[in-house]
Amino acid sequence: MKKVTVYTDGACRGNPGVGGWGAILSYAGVEKEISGGERETTNNRMELLAAISALEALKEPCEVTLYTDSKYLSDAVSLGWLTAWRARGWRRGRNDEVKNPDLWERLYTLLSRHTVTFIWVKGHADNPYNCRCDALATAFADSLKADSKEGME
Repeated sequence: MKKVTVYTDGACRGNPGVGGWGAILSYAGVEKEISGGERETTNNRMELLAAISALEALKEPCEVTLYTDSKYLSDAVSLGWLTAWRARGWRRGRNDEVKNPDLWERLYTLLSRHTVTFIWVKGHADNPYNCRCDALATAFADSLKADSKEGME
């Protein structure tokens, strides 16, 4: 299996609001940057979409080390919450629905294709890849925000 390193980040201008995500995939010394976003979203959706989009970009099953500054994302996978939520029909408790079940289901499917280790990093600190992903995410969000303003003029 190819070993790929992935860095991800999500950003939101307002929560909910205009959002973006960014990811950097690195394999054998080659790096690829990807980004995207939505006009009406949340920061957690953008964090999830960053990881999902990066994993979907891989053309074959890979061994992935995925760095994220989202405890929501890293803990859900690393601490087994994702598996438990899914087993309970996307509920954390009897009446407590999990937010973003559509994205968690997509991620769950991708985790069965790839071997993924999630590593939490402190956001907006000393990690240049995390900072670059943040820049990609915020730039995409800002471009959507600018597009929205132009449509109003």
